[in-house]
This record gives sequence, structure tokens and C-alpha cells, in this order.
Amino acid sequence: MDLQNLKNEKKIVGTKQTTRALKEDKVKVIFIAQDAEKHITKNVEELSKEKGIDIIYVESMKELGRACGIQVGAAVAGMLK
Repeated sequence: MDLQNLKNEKKIVGTKQTTRALKEDKVKVIFIAQDAEKHITKNVEELSKEKGIDIIYVESMKELGRACGIQVGAAVAGMLK
């Protein structure tokens, strides 16, 4: 699983939406931008580890946003089941 896969899959972008989807067991992989502020990504990271969801770290928010097809950076994204 890598960033290229994210472009062609159903996805959810943003911390709040991703957290909700994680709690509802709708996510198969999480992507987290390494340059995002930790207080923003911390809960998603912890919840993913609790649920045994793979986390893929992306170099930048800009790169993650581009992979999600949006014009702005993204701190967190999830690939839906």
C-alpha cells in the first residue's frame, strides 16, 4: 500500500472525518503527513494503533493533499474499506 493507491481508492480526508471513520471501523489504511503538527495527528495515530490499522507516513502535508486530489495540504487521510 502506498500513496499512489490513495489516488484511486475511496478515501476520507481530514482529522475529524478520519477519526469518525476509524471509530466506525471503516478504514483499512491511514496516511499521516510527517510535517503535520503532532497535536493534530496524535489521536488518529493512537486510535489506528489500538485498532491495528496500518499507518503510512508521508513526507509532507502538501504531498498528501495532492494525492487526495485537493489543492491544500492534508495532515491525515484514510483509505476506506
